[in-house]
Amino acid sequence: MRLSKSSHRTWAAFVTVGLVIALVSVPSSGAAPDRGSFDATARPQMRNSGQAYLNTRLPIKARVEDLLRQMTLEEKVGQMTQAERGAVTNDASLVTTWRLGSVLSGGGSVPTPNTPEAWADMVDRFQAAALQTRLQIPILYGVDSVHGHGNLLGATVFPHNIGLGSTWDPELVQRIEHVVAEETRATGPQWVFAPCVCVARDTRWGRTYESFSESPALVSRFAAAIEGFQGKNLAATDRVLASAKHFAGDGDTEFGSAAGDYTIDQGITVTNRQDFARFDLAPYLPAVGKYDVGTVMPSFSSIDWTEDGVGNPIKMHANRELITDLLKGKLGYDGFVISDWEGIHQLPGDWAEQVRTGVNAGIDMFMEPNAYQSFETTLLDEVRAGRVSQARIDDAVRRILTKKFELGLFEKPYTDRTHLAEVGSAQHRALAREAVAKSQVLLKNSDGLLPLKKNAKVYVAGRNADDLGNQAGGWTLSWQGASGQHRIPGNTILDGIRQVAPQAQVTYSKDGSAPTAGSDVAVVVVGETPYAEGFGDVGGPQWAYDPEDAGVPREPKSLDLQPVDRAVIDKVCGAIAKCVVLVVSGRPQVIPPAQLATIDALVASWLPGSQGEGVADVLFGKRPFTGKLSHSWPRSADQEPINIGDPNYHPLYPFGWGLRTRSH
Repeated sequence: MRLSKSSHRTWAAFVTVGLVIALVSVPSSGAAPDRGSFDATARPQMRNSGQAYLNTRLPIKARVEDLLRQMTLEEKVGQMTQAERGAVTNDASLVTTWRLGSVLSGGGSVPTPNTPEAWADMVDRFQAAALQTRLQIPILYGVDSVHGHGNLLGATVFPHNIGLGSTWDPELVQRIEHVVAEETRATGPQWVFAPCVCVARDTRWGRTYESFSESPALVSRFAAAIEGFQGKNLAATDRVLASAKHFAGDGDTEFGSAAGDYTIDQGITVTNRQDFARFDLAPYLPAVGKYDVGTVMPSFSSIDWTEDGVGNPIKMHANRELITDLLKGKLGYDGFVISDWEGIHQLPGDWAEQVRTGVNAGIDMFMEPNAYQSFETTLLDEVRAGRVSQARIDDAVRRILTKKFELGLFEKPYTDRTHLAEVGSAQHRALAREAVAKSQVLLKNSDGLLPLKKNAKVYVAGRNADDLGNQAGGWTLSWQGASGQHRIPGNTILDGIRQVAPQAQVTYSKDGSAPTAGSDVAVVVVGETPYAEGFGDVGGPQWAYDPEDAGVPREPKSLDLQPVDRAVIDKVCGAIAKCVVLVVSGRPQVIPPAQLATIDALVASWLPGSQGEGVADVLFGKRPFTGKLSHSWPRSADQEPINIGDPNYHPLYPFGWGLRTRSH
C-alpha cells in the first residue's frame, strides 16, 4: 500500500488487516468471501441506444467529445476521483453514488480468498456498480504490479528493477512486463502503477531497488518496459495501461532533506534546470515520446531550483511548471496524470487550497483512498467559485476518457478471463528464472571458484538462503513485504541449489552452527529483509505493523551488513576453505576489506523474487554469469552518494562491473 509519511501510522491498522487477508489463499469452510461476491448473471450491460460515444466506427476523439458534452460537472469530477477498494468494498454502490472514475488496491488490499478468480469477481463487482450510473462510464482499476502482480498470491514474482537493470537487457524486461500485464489483466485490473523510471542517485534511498540504474541513459533504455505493459493495442486481453513514475527527481533527493522520520524518501531535489533535464527528466523523453505511456504519476518529493537560490522548494504535486508547461506542453504528453497516494495532502494550505493547487498544477486524477467524497465536494465548490476553470476540468476528463476508450472498456467492461489459468504458470516462471540468472552480478571470483561442481559437498548458510519473503522484498502481498520461508509459491535459493545440483551433498544451517567438516565449499546467503519506500531509508523509521512482526520493529536499515550476517560469514568462511557469499538485497551492501579477504566469490543477487533456482543456475554453471552493475558498489557507507561520472570516483566495484563465467 502506498502511504504518505503523514499517514503511515494512521494506516497501520489497515495494513495489518490487509496483510492478514493477503496471506489467506483458501478460506476455511466458515469463511465468507469478499462481501457481495459477484453474480455473473446480475451484472448490468451497456445500454446502447445509438449514442455516438458507443459507436465503435467513430474515432475515439469524437466519442470522447460526444460523451464529454453529455456529462454534468458532478460526473466529470467523479471521473477525476480514485478510491481505495477498502473504502468501497462493503458497499459497492458507493462507486455508483459518487460516480467514481477509478478504484485501486493498495499493497495488501486484496479480496478473500486471494485467488485469481476472486480478484476478477471483485473488479467486476465494482465495474457492475459503475455501469449503474447514468452514462455507464466504466471504472479503471489500478494496482502496483511493480515486479509482478505482487498483491496476488500465486502470481509470478520477478526480480525487482535493480536486478532487471543489472541484466542490461531491455528486450528481456519487455517480455517480463508483457507477462505481468497478462497476469494482471486476466484478474481484473486494467492499469498498473509501473514502471518506475526513477534514477536513484543515492543508495541510502529506500526505493533504490525500484530503480533500474543510477545512469539516466540506462534507465531511459528500460523505459521499453512500457511497451511490454501496453503493447500496440491497449484493448488486448494481455495488455494494461502503464504509469511512468515518479515525475520527476524522486531518486535525486538529498539525504537529510525529508520531513518527519524519513531521511531521504519524499525529500528535496536541489538542482538546476540543466541538471534536472540531464538526470531526472531524461527517462520521460522516451516514456512519453517513444512509448506513449498512458499515465504519469508525480513524485511526493519537492524540487528546489538553485537558479533562484536554495530554500524555496516546490512540491511536485503542486508544480505547474513541470506538469503542465513541460510535461503536457513542451513534451506533448497526451495521457493523464494520476496523483500518488494522498499526494496533495502534503501541499501547503487548507484542504480547499490543496485540492485547487493540485488540479491547477495539471493533475488529472486524484488517488484519494478514503477522502474521495470530500475531494469531490471540495472540487465542485472550487469550480463553482471560479477558482478552478471548467476548461481545466474538461481537459482532465478528456484525457481520462480517452484511455478508457483505448482500453476497450466501453465495449468489454468486464474482465476477460482468457488468460486466468496462466497466472503463475510454468512458462511464466521459466521467464522469471531466466531473468534471475541474468540479473546475478559476479563481483569477485578468486581462482575461478565459480561455477561450482555439480557433485560438490556444499555447506549452505545464512538467513536469506531459505526465505522467499526476503528474496521477494517489498511490494509482495503487502506494502512492506515480510520475511517467510514459503510466503509465496516459488523456490528459495536453497530449493534451487537442490534442484539444479541434485548430485551435490548439501548441508544447510541457517546460522552456521552445524558441523562444517568435509565440506568442499560454503555458500553463505546474507543481505536485507523486506521494506518499502521511506521505511527503507538508511536511518529511517522502523516498521512494526504487520502481524508477523508482533509489534517488534524490524531491523534498522543500513548500507552495512547486519551483525547477524557478518557473524555467519565470519563463522562459515573461517571454517571452510572455499567460500561464496550471495548478497540478497535491494541495494549494494558494504563489505569491509578484512571480511572481503575471506570471501572467494561474491555475488550481488539483488531481490530475485519467486524463482530462486535462477540463482543456482549460475552458481553451478547451467547458465553463465552475464550481469553487470547498474549501480555503483561503494567501499564504505560514507561514499554515498557515489555515481558514475563523479569526480574522485573510486567505488569498490564500478558501474558496469561484472565478471563472466562459462556455462557447462
